Amino acid sequence: MAVNGGDKPHVVCIPFPAQSHMKAMLKLAKLLHHEGFHITFVNTEYNHKRFLRVRGPNSLDGLPDFRFKTIPDGLPPSDPNAPQDMLSLLESIRKNALEAPFLSLVSKLNDSSASGPDMPPVTCIVSDGFMSFTITEGEVLGIPVIVLYTLSACGLMGFYQFRNLQEKGLTPLKDASYVTNGYLDTIIDWIPGMKDIRLKDLPSNVRTTKPNDIGFEFCIEAMERSSKASAIILHTFDALEPDLLNALTSIFPYVYSVGPLQLLLNKLSKKDDSESIGYNLWKEESECLKWLDSKEPGSVIYVNFGSIVSLNQKQQEELGWGLVNSHHNFLWIIRHDLLTVDEPDFAFSSPELAAAIKERGLIVAWCPQEEVLNHLSIGGFVTHCGWNSTIESLSAGVPMICLPFYSDQPTNCRYICTEWEVGMEIGGDVKRDEVEKVVREIMGEEKGKKMKEKAMEWRELAQKATGSDGSSTLNLNMLVKKVLDSMGG
Repeated sequence: MAVNGGDKPHVVCIPFPAQSHMKAMLKLAKLLHHEGFHITFVNTEYNHKRFLRVRGPNSLDGLPDFRFKTIPDGLPPSDPNAPQDMLSLLESIRKNALEAPFLSLVSKLNDSSASGPDMPPVTCIVSDGFMSFTITEGEVLGIPVIVLYTLSACGLMGFYQFRNLQEKGLTPLKDASYVTNGYLDTIIDWIPGMKDIRLKDLPSNVRTTKPNDIGFEFCIEAMERSSKASAIILHTFDALEPDLLNALTSIFPYVYSVGPLQLLLNKLSKKDDSESIGYNLWKEESECLKWLDSKEPGSVIYVNFGSIVSLNQKQQEELGWGLVNSHHNFLWIIRHDLLTVDEPDFAFSSPELAAAIKERGLIVAWCPQEEVLNHLSIGGFVTHCGWNSTIESLSAGVPMICLPFYSDQPTNCRYICTEWEVGMEIGGDVKRDEVEKVVREIMGEEKGKKMKEKAMEWRELAQKATGSDGSSTLNLNMLVKKVLDSMGG
């Protein structure tokens, strides 16, 4: 449903300043650009500089109708090549450190004398749901705000229940012993669209023992503000989470499931000028694709814990031995900052392990993940269950070995393993024998074959959802119409 004639609608996109959120928002921005929208994409100054270091000094110069702007994040300088401290970032956003700079930016964009005659007035703000201050600012400016949650429907529903869990006395936990004494196995049987969910399956913020936990309160504020948004976009598709999407439509106004975003981009009828704009804050080491070319179909296990998760040395070494002992080839992504802060100069302490890894595996710092997952040699994915990784794996028809850490990862893990039947979980303490067993199962035994078949079924349903008359395509069209209606177009 491309825009025809008249003044271009102008959408200001502002992601939460973390890799996965930025990646999903940029994909949505590209889809809107293809529909004829003028795009202003707002990064923090810190992340903008990281992009430029990775992609080159002119990589974000943008197009005449797809421009990049920056705002400060209110944090002191930190390692320019590593993710910022998440709690500090949440606290800065809660203290409205980004609010005034963003308000000033949007006001300037609407001022033709400041922005230039070729800049159309701002039609709509598309904000990450966790940048919820934009909803208040949209009211001040008289501009509608649509929020994008780069989450599954199950993840969003889990976050939405935080206030209810608090009021029912289920969280915060009385003390740290409640993490291990079986309390987290408590069944929560009153959440719409969810069945047999345990407290430990909900986003990990519920495990806090602090009455005023920053992360917990931050999520509650985002959920409550989002009810005032003009619409909610979820990066999922109807066939994957029908019960939860139905439940969410009774909570939020206008819920649009638009995903998988990459499949929608793949099916654009014509090439878009924004296609070359990259997503990653790390330099991709594409030579790993040549290594994969040399391997048999379905023979390689892919290991990646995303852009934020940290492992300790024991977890890393147990995982390494489990992979080696499985006797399968593996591609392992180890960011330079992957390990915990007290072990920054980590190297495999065992020469035997280091030698064995070189024999069977390839380690790189970062890779083009979607290309890797869609490579014929990939047979399974060891993942932290971040939503971008999960939906990319489902889109590629790749079963998962789940090692969730925090936020919505436990919720995604539960659905991967139980509802969608495409994964198996390993314990957070990471034991080599368990890793070896699960890798062998998912890469060749009967259980793994069934999961591969199921994963391919989800891949087909994702393809269908993003087809010309699929649910996600139709939802995107309705979303575009909603924005145009807001400007009388």
